[in-house]
Amino acid sequence: MEKKFSAVIAKEGKWFVSFCPELGVASQGKTRQSALKNLREAVELYLEDDPIRLPVKRGIFELFS
Repeated sequence: MEKKFSAVIAKEGKWFVSFCPELGVASQGKTRQSALKNLREAVELYLEDDPIRLPVKRGIFELFS
């Protein structure tokens, strides 16, 4: 069964940081594409350890300053 998760990517300095809010998993890369690829690998490893674990329900909010 395929599951879909969100990815949030933000530039921090010279790096792009990627985050999956549903699972609380993060990664980084020098480009958006590499940050997303690294996040995908991190999520796969996270789910591999405990494939039936359901993520904690989280809210996603937009913040403005």
